[in-house]
This record gives sequence, C-alpha cells and structure tokens, in this order.
Amino acid sequence: MNLSALFIRRPVMTTLVMLSIVIFGLMGYRRLPVSDLPNVDFPTLMVSASLPGASPENMAASVATPLERQFTTIAGVTAMTSSSSLGVSQITLQFDLDRDIDAAAQDVQAAIARTTHRLPPDMPYPPSYRKVNPADMPILFLSITSPTLPLYTLNEYAETLIAQRISTVSGVAQVQVFGSQKYAVRIQIDPNALKSRGMGIDEVARAIKTANTNLPTGILYGRHRAFTVETTGQLNQAKEFNPIIISFRGGHPVRLQDVGRAVDGVEFDKAAAWYIDQRAMVLAVQRQPGTNTVEVADAVKKLLPTFRAQLPASVSLHLLYDRSESIRESVRDVKFTLVFALFLVVVVIFLFLRKVSATLIPSVAMPLSIVGTFAIMYLLDFNLDNLSLMALILAVGFVVDDAIVMLE
Repeated sequence: MNLSALFIRRPVMTTLVMLSIVIFGLMGYRRLPVSDLPNVDFPTLMVSASLPGASPENMAASVATPLERQFTTIAGVTAMTSSSSLGVSQITLQFDLDRDIDAAAQDVQAAIARTTHRLPPDMPYPPSYRKVNPADMPILFLSITSPTLPLYTLNEYAETLIAQRISTVSGVAQVQVFGSQKYAVRIQIDPNALKSRGMGIDEVARAIKTANTNLPTGILYGRHRAFTVETTGQLNQAKEFNPIIISFRGGHPVRLQDVGRAVDGVEFDKAAAWYIDQRAMVLAVQRQPGTNTVEVADAVKKLLPTFRAQLPASVSLHLLYDRSESIRESVRDVKFTLVFALFLVVVVIFLFLRKVSATLIPSVAMPLSIVGTFAIMYLLDFNLDNLSLMALILAVGFVVDDAIVMLE
C-alpha cells in the first residue's frame, strides 16, 4: 500500500497528524536543554590533600603516592594525573564515559578510607574529593565588595552565606573563593626580647596552644544532681592573647605583650582580588561533568536576589562573567541562520519554478519536518546546540530535494 496515497485520500487525518507534529514539536523545543556542544564530558573526580609546611617532594612521596596506589584498583579509571606543590597534592581521576560518576565517587571515598592509616598523622584533615574537572572553565564569576566592612568579614559572607548555598545547587561541583581573607590572629614576636629572657619560640607556641582551648572540662556528680563544668578557654580576638602568661622568670610572669604583640589579621595576606578599583572576594562556580551549563547557570542566578536581600546594605554583589550568555548568543546565531536558510530556499524555489503550488509544498514541508524533529530530539535526550542546529540546516536541503522530486 502506498503511504502517500493514504494521506492524500484522508485530508482530515493528514491535517490532524500535521497539527500533532507541530504541537509536540513545539513542546519538545521548549524543553530542550541549550548548550554549546553535545555533552561528551568524561566522569572526572579531583582528590585534594593538604599538609601545611610539607615540600612538594614530601607531598608526592608521603601523600600522593599511597593514594595513587589505591586509586589504581578502581574499575573504569582511564587516566590519572597528580600534581604536588608546597603543602598541597591534587589527583585528577578520569573514568570511562559509561561509568556513573556517583558510583565512581563512592569507590574513590572507599579508597581514601583504606589509605588513611598510611598517610602522615599530622594532616589537618583527611583527603577529600569533588566532582569537578580542574581543566574545565568556571561557568560563573561573582564578586562581593564593601567600602566599609573589613575583608575578613566580607570573606565570611562569601564563604558561609554565598558559597555554601551555591554548592547545594544541583550540577554545581565546587565554588572557589579567590582573594580569600579568613580572619586570624597573627602573633608577632620580638626575638631580642626572647633572647634577653632566655626563652625560645617553642615556649610561646606551647603557651598559646594551652591558653586557647575549647575542650570539655568535666562533670561534677552530687548526691541528687550532676553539674556540667563549662570553661571559656576559646580566645577570639587579638587583645585576648596579649595577657597570656608565657613563662615565669625571676618569680615574675612573662606575658605575650612583654615579648611581642597579637594583631587582628588574616591567614594568608599574599592573595588579593579586585573588582574595578575595590578589594573584593571573587567566587568562581564550576559545574559537574555531564551537566548542562545553561541550566546550572540559570539555577545559580535565581539565588542572586535572595543573596542581595540577605547581605547588609554596605555589601554589593556583582555578576562578573556568565558563560551561558555566550552559549545562548552562539545558539541564537545558528537559529537565525536556520530561519534565513528556510527563507532563501523558498525564494529560490519560487524564482526558478514560478509556481505558487510548487513553492507552497516545500514551504510547508520544511518547517513541519524541522518542528517535528524537536520532539524526537527531546525523546532521545538531545541538546539544542550548534552541531544539532547545523545538522538541521543541512537537512533542509535534503527536505527540499525530496519535496521537489515528489512534486515532479
């Protein structure tokens, strides 16, 4: 039976089928995710470990090597690269394309747990992993500035309020804070004052560590009730460190303020970030491998009004860079090319055939076939990207050829 004859003899059915194709095609078009290229990201995990003060050679030998030996036992690992610097080691694991990243993350966590007893005991915290490709460019850059607040207060807003909330968004791998200025008390010691009193820097370090504690004191048990003993041993400001007794010399206490001073400062004062001419905290948002850039960026940008409402009036939140905008512009250009190609095809057919009916057939067949393609793309989990739109542009020529052949 001729398929074309069926639709010719039943015009009502043909009209309904065409309307159905248009409706489902438009619904699929509205739901298609937008990206620059097809999603072919390999599942990638980055493991980080730190040991303050360790040289790159020590980090590679005592931290990176035991972890690498355990990671080689994980199934599906296609590539493993590591780099060690002063006090930091980073290992990047890349898996097969068909490997589920969540299952791979569980295997990596188990490997880290098996390696813990082989790592240096003085590491401040165990190694951690993130679902991020370090070679992937951040999709968003944000900055917060304030003309009045100190930098360590601004850093608290950036890391506690903004970064932690953005990290919970689906598809976000990590949020890095550039120019981080975490609050810290810096102790400045006069070596001549220590020498004149016959003291060493280790005595100062021990005294400060002993005086600045936050540990449970104990419980006093009575006949009828028990009392929990609480002490306020945590020092939070620089002025609280100055009266600390370091040692006794000649029956008199030697305090910290006698051999130096404590000042309010930051942990690392060699890093800085600016927004125009103001010191700022810059936040870089990276997506997880396999997620859609535009969807993740839109989800993060929806939180910006909430952040602005929660921040003090003196703190300003700025959007520095949005990678999704360039993707949208690129896809928009290709969409225009597709529509313009359809228009040129219709004009050329009319100029050469000089028949309204001959022009009308491909004019209806081309948009209908393209709109119907969007529904199939949605069902097959395709993206609306540059390659798929370019393929549709090429397919326009095939549709026109078929329409002209059928017409003749």
